[in-house]
Order: sequence, then C-alpha cells, then structure tokens
Amino acid sequence: MNAETKAQLISVGSVNMDPSLIHWLTIPTAGPGAGNIAFFFNSEGHRVRLAVKENSPLEAKMEGEALVIRKDGVEIARGIIEEELIHCPDQAFITMCEKCIYDCKFCPVPKLNGKVKSMEQMLKMIAEANETGRMKAISITSGVEISAEDEVDRAEKLIRRLREKYNVPIGVSVYPTEDSTCRLKFAGADELKYNVETMDRKLHAELCPEQELEYLLDALREGVKVFGKNKVCSNVIIGLGETDESAKKGIEELVSIGVVPILRAAAKHPLREGEVTIERPSAERLLHLNRFLKEKLDEAGLRADTFKTMCLPCTGCDINPHIDFED
Repeated sequence: MNAETKAQLISVGSVNMDPSLIHWLTIPTAGPGAGNIAFFFNSEGHRVRLAVKENSPLEAKMEGEALVIRKDGVEIARGIIEEELIHCPDQAFITMCEKCIYDCKFCPVPKLNGKVKSMEQMLKMIAEANETGRMKAISITSGVEISAEDEVDRAEKLIRRLREKYNVPIGVSVYPTEDSTCRLKFAGADELKYNVETMDRKLHAELCPEQELEYLLDALREGVKVFGKNKVCSNVIIGLGETDESAKKGIEELVSIGVVPILRAAAKHPLREGEVTIERPSAERLLHLNRFLKEKLDEAGLRADTFKTMCLPCTGCDINPHIDFED
C-alpha cells in the first residue's frame, strides 16, 4: 500500500464488511471519530484505521489469509487485520476521561456521556497490556470531566505510577494548564501533544469557543523548550472549512515553533449534525498538504518518524510524511 492508496482509504474512512471477521474491533472514545466501530488494516507495512459501515463505497472481504478491499469491484489494497493492544497496535493508549466540558462543534465526545476510568482501572489495563510482551509504549489522553487542572493532576499521578514500573516511552495529550508542561515532564513523560484542532483563527473561534488558540500555541512553545526537539506534536483537523492556503499557513506556524503537526481528516458524526459543516478531505488534498508538511519539516530539521508514542508512530488515522511517503 503506497501513500496514494492510503490517502484514498483515509479519504473514505470506512469499509463495508462482516464485523465478525474482526477479532479486535474497537470503539474509539476520544476525538471526532469517537463512537465508531473500527479496526486496523496493514498492507505492506503501512497502516490505516477504518470504520465499519454498511453504506461505505469500499467493500472488504477475506480471501484466504488476506483482507482485500475493493471499490466497484476493483481491488485497491490487500493486507491483514492487525491486533490491537489498547486502542492501537503496540501501545497501551489510555483515555483517562471519555467526557468533555469543552463543546467543540466537530467532536461527539461531549454528547456521548462516556466513562471516567479510575486509577486502579488504568493501572490494571496497562499491566495486562505489558504481560502480552507487545507493549512498546504507553500513551495517555483525556477529555475534560470537570476542569483541565483536574485532568493534568490525574495524568501527572498516573505517569508517576507508571514510570516507577515500566521502562517504555510515555506520551501524554491533555488540555494545557499554566504549569502542565513542566509537571508532566518531571513526572516522567517523554513526549507531549497539545491539540490546536485548527490553525484557522476564525474557524477556531467558531468551532472551539471555550478554548483560546493563542494560549494553546504558547503552551506548545513551552512544550518544545521543556521536552525538546522532535518531542512535541499537535493534531490539525483538515476538512472543517479551512482553505489550503490557511492550512499551509498553519503548518508553517507550527513548524516554526518546533511542533510537528499531524494532519487529521475531519469526520462527520450524527451527534453533530447541523452544528458544523465538514467536508472530508479528498485523497488528492491529503497528499498535497502532507507533501507540503514534509517539505516544511525537512527544512526545519524536524522528523515525524522519530516519535515513539501516540499518533505519529501508529500512523493509523493519518499520513505520516516520513513513514508513508517513499521519497
């Protein structure tokens, strides 16, 4: 599966298939794709995460040991269904809180009434993941149940407990507070992600009215100072109404402060119908913007393929410009 094929699969985001074929079905609990049944597909070492939907234009069937994906009867890709550890292959990726007080208009999490895991639950999940012998990293993310400060407290305590026991990279993605960056680093986190969601100022104010983009950018700047080069990343959702010019300007701004952007295809969710206009990016647009991203990362001496935790090494939901492009 080359980058062009992967972009095509991401642009659709789903396949029509018999769910019983999948032994490792998951339902994401964080972000715009929360609530959808999904699985990981790997073809020739390249990975993509796909939702299972009856109305998908793509059809997937098992042929021998391979899962074959077709569109209009024409084969697009052939590969395997990957086993997950927690949320993704090779990582114990924990969502501490599946609720959120921030009402970002593209995200279903505030409307899903999700669970909040206890410290004991999270430690048990990670211990069981470690027992498989396949845990290469631990990643922690969270919504916001009561306040961002409370989530940082929980993340800090969890990381300290984990660092006492496990010698694997730990990544963390929460909403920043005034002192979160230093606290998370000193607790033992290796990599940091604060999500800007969109770098288009006008769209950010409309879609994330309770968050401040400049505050997030200041936190990311501090993150680079504290965590170092190639240790800080941020999700940028593509398909919320931004132009290519706006997206490129945002990429340049993030790269200029030492942050590695992750270009995430926007996903429609029925719980947000009428609140936001989403146009899932085409394969061509994803390739165009990710090639631009690769160019800017290379110019700045930043790498998307050196991260050990969270989304960049997983590559399931996004094109990683230093892994998925062959050039």
